[in-house]
Amino acid sequence: MPKIKTNRGAAKRFRSTAKGKIVRKKSGLRHILTSKAASRKRRLRKPGLVAKADVPAVRRLMPYL
Repeated sequence: MPKIKTNRGAAKRFRSTAKGKIVRKKSGLRHILTSKAASRKRRLRKPGLVAKADVPAVRRLMPYL
C-alpha cells in the first residue's frame, strides 16, 4: 500500500503536543491592531488547541501527525 501524502498547507499551520493534541495559532493578529487592547494581543500570541470537532479533519490532512 502506498504512503499517504501530508497536506503541506496543514503541515505549516498545525503541530502536535507530546500527548497528541493538535496546536494551532490564534487568529486576529494580522491587521487593525490599534483598536485591540494590549492584553488581548498578548493572549492571541499564545497557541491554541484545535476544537474537538475539528480534530478528525486535521488528522485526515496530516496522517503522520
